[in-house]
Amino acid sequence: MSILIKAISAMEKCFMDEDFGSKKAITRGEALLGEEFSFEVAYTSDDPAHHPKAVFHLNVVSPLKQWITVRTVEQVPVRMPAYRWADDNYLRKTPGFYPDLLEPLNPKDDVMVTWGELKALWVTVKVPRTLEPGDYPIAVRLESGEQVYSAEITLHVIGAVLPKQTMIVTEWFHCDCIANYYDLETFSPKHCEYIGKFMRTAVENGINAILMPVFTPPLDTAVGGERRTTQLVDVTKTDDGWSFCFNRAEQWVNLARNVGVEYFEVSHLYTQWGAKHAPKIMGWENGEYRRLFGWDTDATSPEYREFLRAFLKAFLAKMEELGVADRLLFHISDEPGLDHLESYKAAKEQIADLLEGHPIMDALSSFEFYKTGACSNPIPANNHTDPFIEAGVPGLWTYYCCSQGSDVSNRFIAMPMARTRVIGAQFWKYGIAGFLQWGYNFYNSQYSVRPLDPFQITDGEYFFPAGDGFAVYPGPHGEPWETLHMKAFTMALQDRRAMDLAERLAGRDAVMSVLEREGEVTFSKYPHSTEWLEDLRAGINRLIEENL
Repeated sequence: MSILIKAISAMEKCFMDEDFGSKKAITRGEALLGEEFSFEVAYTSDDPAHHPKAVFHLNVVSPLKQWITVRTVEQVPVRMPAYRWADDNYLRKTPGFYPDLLEPLNPKDDVMVTWGELKALWVTVKVPRTLEPGDYPIAVRLESGEQVYSAEITLHVIGAVLPKQTMIVTEWFHCDCIANYYDLETFSPKHCEYIGKFMRTAVENGINAILMPVFTPPLDTAVGGERRTTQLVDVTKTDDGWSFCFNRAEQWVNLARNVGVEYFEVSHLYTQWGAKHAPKIMGWENGEYRRLFGWDTDATSPEYREFLRAFLKAFLAKMEELGVADRLLFHISDEPGLDHLESYKAAKEQIADLLEGHPIMDALSSFEFYKTGACSNPIPANNHTDPFIEAGVPGLWTYYCCSQGSDVSNRFIAMPMARTRVIGAQFWKYGIAGFLQWGYNFYNSQYSVRPLDPFQITDGEYFFPAGDGFAVYPGPHGEPWETLHMKAFTMALQDRRAMDLAERLAGRDAVMSVLEREGEVTFSKYPHSTEWLEDLRAGINRLIEENL
């Protein structure tokens, strides 16, 4: 069998029906010390006279081999690539199979090559911080007897360490989805083991804050419905009030810290879209374990107010004991609008004094709402940031979800990698302090009516464009499998860190001149080409290297 093979940019996505010749070959890459660098190897067969498939042995030849992993880029079913009103900056907008899933491949495994079908390998180099700077060859070979087909690049390692990420990044962590998919008892040893694996992968990709389900998070839940109980705090109603056991919460904190989590995002204290009710809270009363609060509980009811104040006092004391009280982030209600202003303010006023000194923040895109002072730490969507930036809101965060499908960056599977990655440069320009995304591993239908298999349904049953609801797939034995749309965002965070370093070394004006060499860059206005973004990072690398 005749094989075509070449190294291509990690910014490419290879569809099975694309032409091999349409992918531009690369021979060189660059990385800072401590950076994760990736490229792809595209391959196919152009010889229809042979058997339609052949199996080759994978072999990596490089002095960096111990730090290199290779995965296959697998195609996933995409029924809903985009909304009908979306712009044209998509690879495709028709249903079909799209490249996204990165399936682990042991170097001893075989690689199947099929005639007329374009495939790709994802090659990752985790450059050690202590590596000697210089040029390192990397060859990825497909071998069968005397047949050897090779794709080769040279990785130029720059003698500067990628600085630590200072930006806070959270993508909401859904414990119930892990338990549902693997059919596990909630917070059983196996469930906790798998939670730890999902957390570790999140941290490896720049997610340094984890949604902490002190009570079952009141997110994406049908009004009157319930999600599977995932509650870290044991509650007992007594004759004297309330008592709390934080053993499970302490285990959670320790588990998270052990894998590198730095911040703990306490689940919302009131229901989504208006703060009108209490979240589902389970507990003991008169020897019976039952739901104590929920949709039938008014947010400002005296009993819930008494409970919430008692809980927060005890919780903050426990977190102080564990040494993480200064790393807590609090929410009132997700995505309130102006029509929710009064209920939001009433809910917040019940506990604001107890949380003084702790950030209280919510996804909030209404600038008019912000101007009322009800939420001093707004998180506007990236297509609604302009008035918040113009107002100089300190420590500004941003977010995106399914609604951000035109003009701005997002991570839908059908989007180009460059569109997802460009947000790193935007983070740097505007000094964004934090980023929120709602679905690290959301494997439910809309309103969590039922669990889904994300390998089969990538859109939450037409709930969102494919890829919006999760960044990882649930692999065997609780191992999360990464995705192209996740890795594009990981590269964005690394770009932000590299730009921070370049600014320290060469000054802000020098970095801005590289960023805006073709015109102003905003959240909604930026060049769409892959070449522009790759040239941007190369320019940042030159600033770093020349000013060491």
